[in-house]
Amino acid sequence: MEIGIDVGGTFTDAVLLEDGYVRAVAKVPTGEDPLEPMLAALDTVLAGVPPERVGRVVLSTTLITNLIAHRKYDPVALVLIPGPGLPFDHYRINPATYIVSGAMDYRGREIEPLNEDEVRAAARDIAARGYRQVAVVGKFSPRNAAHELRAAAILKETVPELHVELGHLVTSQLNFPRRILTAFLTCATRQRYATFARAVAEGLRRRGLTARAFVLKADGGTLPLEAAARYPVETVFSGPAASTLGVQALLPPGETAVVLDAGGTTTDLALILSGTPLVASRGLKVEDQFTQVRGLAVKSVPVGGDSVLERIGRELVVYSDRVDRPYCLGGSRPTPTDALRVLGHTEIGDPGRAYEAMALLATDSQSPEEVAGEVLLMVTEIIAGEIEAMFREWQEEPAYRVWEVLQRRTRKRPNLLVGVGGAAGLAPLVAQHLGARALVPPYAAVANAIGAAVARTTLMISLHVDTARGRYVVAEEGYQGELEDPRHFGEHSAVQLATAWLRKRAAALGAGDEVDGVEILRQDVFNIVREWRTVGRLFDLVVQTPRGILTHVKGVNS
Repeated sequence: MEIGIDVGGTFTDAVLLEDGYVRAVAKVPTGEDPLEPMLAALDTVLAGVPPERVGRVVLSTTLITNLIAHRKYDPVALVLIPGPGLPFDHYRINPATYIVSGAMDYRGREIEPLNEDEVRAAARDIAARGYRQVAVVGKFSPRNAAHELRAAAILKETVPELHVELGHLVTSQLNFPRRILTAFLTCATRQRYATFARAVAEGLRRRGLTARAFVLKADGGTLPLEAAARYPVETVFSGPAASTLGVQALLPPGETAVVLDAGGTTTDLALILSGTPLVASRGLKVEDQFTQVRGLAVKSVPVGGDSVLERIGRELVVYSDRVDRPYCLGGSRPTPTDALRVLGHTEIGDPGRAYEAMALLATDSQSPEEVAGEVLLMVTEIIAGEIEAMFREWQEEPAYRVWEVLQRRTRKRPNLLVGVGGAAGLAPLVAQHLGARALVPPYAAVANAIGAAVARTTLMISLHVDTARGRYVVAEEGYQGELEDPRHFGEHSAVQLATAWLRKRAAALGAGDEVDGVEILRQDVFNIVREWRTVGRLFDLVVQTPRGILTHVKGVNS
């Protein structure tokens, strides 16, 4: 048996799966503390089930997304080692940013020693300003982390109570500004995630569950709950990933569809092409800046079922903020959910209060039904416009272009819109506006929890090899080693070495049994030429365990 739990902003959902069949579901209102509704939903689906029968628990949570969105994370100082290049002001994303001298080149060779006095001065100033979290990032540290490691040691020697995050352990891909932001957010959220993970683990233990616990990442894969504390930012936007995988599990294999997941204050959009969710090739955007976090090509539209509606003059306005519940559920302000209730697109809430909510927005002699129609037309146009904008972005993705060639339909878009979460009433309206087909599958209300339950574990390793120097680097593990036979090292050798390290990493994270095959994400080879002859080769290889779902939900006739 597998359990999937999705902690959303409005509801926390849970499902119990057995052999691909949904055996139990739960939907609990989410409060201020995400742990309580999560455990309440868990207790509901576990009722009457021996704990030892559960083999896997997967959690999708908005914890990191909310910490970042509301800037409730810990204050972090940055110690950067950029070397030559762009003006240093380009890297100052934080008031407490310290630039220190020292440089490695792109092959990991030291071209300027680290200025240790500058690091000590930075440590003293960081402590004087009250910071306790520090991220150290060098421009080419994935090629040689010596400067980062030495700077961290000096910081700890000078101010022992500092917690230091190292950039090369957070992300191995080059692109200094993105690595800075990713390391900064990792450092800022790690302790709060670790506290949450410990509380979840304790809650599972008290219920007698010995099952492996995982958390869903932005790319639609999972990590062991405890291991994710090393990479908390990987769990940002796990909600949209959960809904996408849920739709994938609820549709027949190989289906193509646009995913529409309406929540309380946002509506998430995603795309599935021939049974595979589309991945954002450039990494995820956080606070309008790209990071090195790998994730699905999703977007959150700031309008949902609990969004507040207001009439300003004759203009109807919808806000992304949620004051409380919809009016029909006892709230104080009109919402799109009230409009859906009035026109019969949902059975949620008290119809009398829904009519009253629409009457509060009426102008002149408008009836509640007319106001509801106006509300839903506005919301539909907003969401449809965002889908049109997303198609323009999706069409720039290499995977989308390949799909078009394979389908021989370069001028025809995917024509199926699948509504899940709270989108049961909205999906047909949005689909009609776009000239598409709409589908609300069974278990749509808990699709996010289903997506969490069926997600496979994904682990990644980046390998950089320099045969001229006889060295290789596995940045995620902070390892730099010597090649046994540099002269005869080729592409096949690189794949073998990367695969061996991937399996080693999986075993260290307690997910060795989750590794089933290897997917090559990137493979680049460059000749090193000196005096008109090749003296070595550079290999850059990124491999991961394949993404996907463990099973499609059975007993569903979509």
